[in-house]
Amino acid sequence: MDLKKELYLKFKKYIAINTQSDPNSKTYPSTKGQKILGAILVKEMKAIGLKKVQMDKFGYVTGELPTNIKEKMPVIAFMAHMDTSPDASGKNVKPKIHPKYKGGNIVINSQKGIILSPFQCPQLLSCIGEDIITASGDTLLGADNKAGIAIILTVVQWLIKNPEIKRPTIKIAFTPDEEIGKGVNFFNVKKFGADIAYTIDGDIAGAIEDETFNADGFKVKITGKSVHPGTAKDSLANAARIAADIMNSWPENILPETTSGREGFIMFASVQGAIENAEISGIAREHDIRKLNILKTHLKAIVNEKKIKYPLADIKIEFTEQYRNMKKVISMFPEIMDKLILAVKEAGIKPIIKPVRGGTDGARLSFMGLPAPNVFTGGFNFHGRYEWVSLDGMQKSAEVMLNLVKQWAKK
Repeated sequence: MDLKKELYLKFKKYIAINTQSDPNSKTYPSTKGQKILGAILVKEMKAIGLKKVQMDKFGYVTGELPTNIKEKMPVIAFMAHMDTSPDASGKNVKPKIHPKYKGGNIVINSQKGIILSPFQCPQLLSCIGEDIITASGDTLLGADNKAGIAIILTVVQWLIKNPEIKRPTIKIAFTPDEEIGKGVNFFNVKKFGADIAYTIDGDIAGAIEDETFNADGFKVKITGKSVHPGTAKDSLANAARIAADIMNSWPENILPETTSGREGFIMFASVQGAIENAEISGIAREHDIRKLNILKTHLKAIVNEKKIKYPLADIKIEFTEQYRNMKKVISMFPEIMDKLILAVKEAGIKPIIKPVRGGTDGARLSFMGLPAPNVFTGGFNFHGRYEWVSLDGMQKSAEVMLNLVKQWAKK
């Protein structure tokens, strides 16, 4: 079995299915394509020899590879999500292989001027000599997270074909709607039966993550007062303009486009408005929960100031908890990260331990009783037409998974 070839064949098959999730949908999963991919995965998992394979009514695809050792060991799980981002089309994805990357620019689409440059994406330079996969410039690629699915199923297929490799019981799960924050809304951790998990959903080779943002969503609702503009003095409250004033009052150095590393931010994700009604939707992110509360207090203060400035308008803000930093849970089980760090080193890669500037299913799973750090897939620039993944990086991720299996099979 050619590991690299098998990874590409699986990946190519999965990205052909449009699984773009929809935050405005009232169904679960949010789109039909996710169940279409789920049915394909169920068939494939049964064909390669996994046990207890099923897809439930919520679209969760699960299976099991039983242990081949007598000693009682922790049950480990590998997980990935099936949906792609709602931010860019996932329909008719056409992969392009750029073999043995030599450095410099990668032309994704010359007609549209879509060029992948190491100047904008220096992470490319760590992949010189590797095979880079992009889409055609019309869609995202879908490596987030179909690369993870391909890696997981290639590894379990390898383990089945090589029974001399000792392994604990391995659980597999593929989830829907991770990209819209609903990936584990109905996931039954107790029924799943794993003790620890790894989400295969990271970026460049070597990157492993045991820390996420603390995340809240927010909405600002503004009810204005409409009158004829000719008699508007002291009697008009323009909700659309008030919304703009609120957003313009937020400091420019605390936005996603002006922060990095552990720095938090407020993002104004969407705004809809007219004179009588306007609404701002957004997100608040911080690794430190105390700093998150400071950001929220700051935004509330701006809203309160606008209430005084615009007394004819009704302005309300509400926050909704989304997920919390999984570091709090994972740090209680040091063996999980110790084995992961060792598995990365055994694959010949330097571990890059970093916080996620976002979230994963693993963040919520950790607080549901299943600690789940994140493992790289070898890609970058997710959610858009500049997305790419290294096929060699995917192979390294598979090697790390195999090393993890061996680590957890030891006494």
